[in-house]
Formats: sequence, C-alpha cells, structure tokens
Amino acid sequence: MVIGCGQCGGRIADQFALLGKNAKRQRGISIVSNVLAINTDIADLSGLVHVKPDYKHRILIGSRKTAGHGVGKLNELGAQLAREDGDKILDSIRETRLLQDTDAFLLVAGASGGTGSGAIAVLTKMIKERFVDKPVYNMIVLPFNYEEVTEERTIYNVGTCLKSAYGVADAVILADNQRYVRDSSSISDNFSKINYRFVEPFYNILSAGEETTPRYIGSKVLDAGDIIQTLSGWTVIGYSKIANSFLPFKLDFRGKHAETQKGAQAMEDAISELSLKCRPEDARRALYLLSAHPNKMSIDIIKELSSTLRDNAKHAIIRSGDYPRGDNMGVTVIMSEISSPKKVMD
Repeated sequence: MVIGCGQCGGRIADQFALLGKNAKRQRGISIVSNVLAINTDIADLSGLVHVKPDYKHRILIGSRKTAGHGVGKLNELGAQLAREDGDKILDSIRETRLLQDTDAFLLVAGASGGTGSGAIAVLTKMIKERFVDKPVYNMIVLPFNYEEVTEERTIYNVGTCLKSAYGVADAVILADNQRYVRDSSSISDNFSKINYRFVEPFYNILSAGEETTPRYIGSKVLDAGDIIQTLSGWTVIGYSKIANSFLPFKLDFRGKHAETQKGAQAMEDAISELSLKCRPEDARRALYLLSAHPNKMSIDIIKELSSTLRDNAKHAIIRSGDYPRGDNMGVTVIMSEISSPKKVMD
C-alpha cells in the first residue's frame, strides 16, 4: 500500500496509482492494494490524476488550522496536524478491500516541504503501532540543489525529516531529485519525468511475485519475503533496460557472448542510475531482478549479473530472481543497509 504525504509524496503516489492500473491492464495482476494521498493543501490534492478522488483516498488534514492552504514549509506544524488527524488515515487503511493482501506499507514524502516532511514519521509510527505484522517503509525525496541554496527552511526540514524517519521506518529509500534533472527541460516536464524515474524500478519487482500464469513465473521467484529480508536502513533502488536482439544463442558463439555482456552492461547501468549516488561497497544487503523474454535468459547471463553485482557490493548479502516477461532485458537493483550515504551525512 502506498501513502503519499504532501505535494511531492502525493505526486509520486499518483504515479504508483498509474503503475497499479498498468499492471492490471497489461499483466492482469494487482501490485498495489491501495493508494492514498494526504495533504493540508486542497489544491495539491485536486491536482492528482490517478489516485481515486473520494475523501477516503485524497485525505485533507488540518483544515481547521490551515483552511486547506498548506503549512507554509513549517514541518513541525505538518507533524502536529498528522498527529491530530491521523485517525483519518488509519480509517482509510482499515477500509481497504485488499488489506489482508498488503505485504507492506510505503509512505512517500519530499524532505524539504512542510506537510510531507513533518507528517511522514508521525504516520509511520502510527501505522507500525496499529499494523504490527507489516513492515512500514519510507521513500524520501531529497531536494534540488537550488532549493538547498535559496530556501532557508530547506536544510532544517531535510535534516529533521531524515532523522525522524530513520528512527521509525523499517527502511528509508532515498531518492535524489538532482539525479535526474535535465536543465534544458521545463519545470513541469522535469517533475513528471523525475517522478516516473522514481517509480519505474518498482514495476517488475512488485509484479514478479504476483504472477499466476506459469509462463511468467521465474525459475527463481523474487517475492515479497525476499524484498522484506533485503530492505533495512538507508536504501537505494535503480533500474535499466537494454533492447534484445532476438538472435538465438545457438546461431553463433559471438552472439551468445554479446547477450551475456548485455547482462553485465544492464547491471552496470542500473547501478549508475541508483536513486541516490552512493558507494555500492557500503551496502550490506542487495538484490537484483532480471526480467527478459524467456528465450533470452540463460545461466551465463545470471552468472554475469551476480558477478557484476558482487564486484560492486563486496560486503552485501545478495538475493536474486528472474522474471520471464517483456521484450527488453531489464535489471532492477536494490542496495540496502548502506552505511553513511554521503549526501545524507552532508
């Protein structure tokens, strides 16, 4: 279940809602049990597209104190309003039709804002206390460089948000806005593309364990249990894909070698596209998922992927799986329990 807090978190939750719709339409599976958006600003809630529009899914908090106009970057006020109106969120969770199928909660927020930055740790704690058998993860989006320089409140909000979230969440997935910014693009275009890049890596990794059609079930299924065993502390996620040539392995030994090298290249690309720049050798846990057409999967490719990840994450316990679906070779990587990510420590 995904819960977006504040403007940034709500927009990313909106992308998760779209991802869930795509999974049902394209794959016939359910990967998100529910998507909620919480905010103190009516306009932000109204701007969402894919989150259901009723008051149980777009939840306005603190309206008596803010009149629906937000908290003006005061994250301590965002935290207070989340404490006061937290029961609204808990009620919506309890009324989720697929609650029993929910493996975990993911709360999303921007670190530099007011509502999301303040509310995410408060709501995480409340959910953990009420639903003790399910892990609760945070995804926290770090600000653009210009925000850190020009907006006085940003550094304070980021610091308090990260510290409080790390103290209560089972894992904190870090996503850096600056990683994917394109200076030549408009602000709105940048936001939509960046939010898509944050959510895209979750598609295959959430789908693989939900498949029931035999031809789409991998020889080594990566399911919710593997993900839960991997996620801990500071965490990053990355994804890459490479077009397949669809030349059969038996055609030429050079073709087989080229396909194997594609696996290594896809892994290197996924690591280079991690949601936050970090040192892979600082990770203590990692996993990867290979997705490709079943004719394009081989033991050699899997060995190459494992070897490449091991070379990068030398100290990590590594889990892996395969997902025989899609025309392109895709690799999703998660690195977790990262000691002292530089941007966070800075």
